[in-house]
Amino acid sequence: MPLSPPAPRTARHVRRVTYQGYERDDGLWDIEGELHDSKAYDAPVHRGEGMRRAGEPIHHMLLRVTVDRQLVVQAIDVAMDAHPLKDCPLAQAALQQMVGCSMTRGWRQAIQKHLGGVASCTHLRELLFNLATAAFQSVTAVFAPPANGDPPRHLNQCTGWAFDGNGVKEHFPQFYGRVPIALSKPETTASPDER
Repeated sequence: MPLSPPAPRTARHVRRVTYQGYERDDGLWDIEGELHDSKAYDAPVHRGEGMRRAGEPIHHMLLRVTVDRQLVVQAIDVAMDAHPLKDCPLAQAALQQMVGCSMTRGWRQAIQKHLGGVASCTHLRELLFNLATAAFQSVTAVFAPPANGDPPRHLNQCTGWAFDGNGVKEHFPQFYGRVPIALSKPETTASPDER
């Protein structure tokens, strides 16, 4: 079903993001992401180097993240074919700090810890955030229940996979109706001023 008809408008910016997952012959997986930003009109280049034509990239960045079946990062390759500032490529080296990190719970926190702020690039971080979802869709083993009897990681993480929902009832009936384990919060002691 398409979106409702829009109000009259003029195109200004185009961002294309794609992800692809590949099973390698060595048992690892390559998940690739590509981000391409362009304007829908001719515009001056930031560095005063003339005009950037409509459709020419402002950002064109590519990532290849190699993971194992548990979604632990084994290697990262990065390319910046187009970027607005001359120092942008300096952000690439920091991505190697993500090797050894897991794309399961805590992925976004690991990205922020290793690549946050000026440590890396906003656009590369954005590609990494959602690359984990593409990895989950590619490496189907992550959807299997763990051997210890716990539910698969994706259950109770969205409406469709709610423990009390039809998706779990139909595909993982052994976990249907399960009550999620509440995260325990450490007790805090009130300061003398709060008493």
